[in-house]
Amino acid sequence: MNLSASWIRRWLTPLALLLAFTLAGCASQNIRQYANEEPVLDLSTYFNGRLIAHGIFQNRSGQVVRRFVVEIDAQWEGNQGVLDEWFTYSDGTNERRVWRLTKHADGRYTGTADDVAGVAQGQTVGNAFFWTYVLNLPVGERIIPVRFDDWMYLVDERVMLNRATMSKFGIRLGEVTLVFTKLDQ
Repeated sequence: MNLSASWIRRWLTPLALLLAFTLAGCASQNIRQYANEEPVLDLSTYFNGRLIAHGIFQNRSGQVVRRFVVEIDAQWEGNQGVLDEWFTYSDGTNERRVWRLTKHADGRYTGTADDVAGVAQGQTVGNAFFWTYVLNLPVGERIIPVRFDDWMYLVDERVMLNRATMSKFGIRLGEVTLVFTKLDQ
């Protein structure tokens, strides 16, 4: 097959541009850009005591398909923390997740939970926390592993915002938005 220069310009140039825009859309934010933001977030301080969070799950078209409230009891001993989360969904179902976290000296955190595959990895910089993990999500009778990329932003000593993107095989499935409120001071 003989490819002419005009065919290459006509088809490969738009394909190369499409690929470049697709890859640019996959770029994620850099946590270092929050280094000077205040108040400075220390998870072991913020997630210590009782908290409540209100959240929604939006599918990939943006429709809110699930609302929920999370009651959290968080305790730290040294660099080890436990976040006991009780979810109540708008359809009346309940769920519990217990995170076991380790705080590392350089602002990194690792964590495990029974429904999380492997070890979650995160880091705080300034007022931000980026957290990524694979959650084994029950869907009907099946368990589907999905990736969560969580971005949390401390607004003040009581309020933190959380936006999480849920994906499978790199395809965005939806987003979770949460507002945490610290009840204990």
